[in-house]
Amino acid sequence: MDDARTEQAPIERTRTVTWEDPAPGVAQMPTMTGLEYLRSMLRGELPPPPITALMRMTLVAADPGTATFVCEPDESHYNPIGTVHGGYVCTALDSALGCAVQTTLPQGQGYTSIEIKVNYLRPVFAHTGALTCTATVTKPGNRVAFADGVITDSTGKAVATATGSLLVFPIA
Repeated sequence: MDDARTEQAPIERTRTVTWEDPAPGVAQMPTMTGLEYLRSMLRGELPPPPITALMRMTLVAADPGTATFVCEPDESHYNPIGTVHGGYVCTALDSALGCAVQTTLPQGQGYTSIEIKVNYLRPVFAHTGALTCTATVTKPGNRVAFADGVITDSTGKAVATATGSLLVFPIA
């Protein structure tokens, strides 16, 4: 029996990432409250951070104590076992937690993550579709703030949850 196989060249996949210069936004940050800053991004007056283009994440809402992103993972986010890498989900959650805390900060204050704990509940694939990542501040603070987050798939099922603590500090 002839075991000849037709060999096909693999389909090359490419992705180009384009982003805006973050410097104008960074320069404006100390002059605005955290909520004003995020809402300026939502209105397109300030550029989003470059990581949102890389990760295919879009900030879609910012209100006092909460922030929401829509994320669109694709094959370029896959890990070796053929699912979206957990780091993608963690990054989305970390971004939402941070922005939720940012909405509570006065002018001249910034934040950075101290700790994040993620619970992965189900796998994410390219065909899962858009994810919604929402975070809510559970305890604002002058030195440390705390927030919870959840990512849901297009059917509303939770794919991951997170809790985080964030250091608050002066940036002016």
